[in-house]
Amino acid sequence: TFQQDNDLGKPHTILRIYLKYGPEGERVIRYIQRASKPGCRVYRSVMELPIVLNGMGIVVVSTSKGVMSDRKAREQNVGGELLCTVS
Repeated sequence: TFQQDNDLGKPHTILRIYLKYGPEGERVIRYIQRASKPGCRVYRSVMELPIVLNGMGIVVVSTSKGVMSDRKAREQNVGGELLCTVS
């Protein structure tokens, strides 16, 4: 799907992921694991959100305030459905 610049700020269904590479071209993201599946949703409260690689990784969480990282969810004191773990 093509997104035009005048659509910025409006809700849409596109998720863009930009991969990060180190100075020598090596992969920085080593592991992505899907948490929730259509047949088995995984929900966690803000106190139960996992910490990945002692804070070096992230958990993507779908909350009532939108999709965000585990750090931002803790800041806003919201839990939700765990989508994936990135480390």
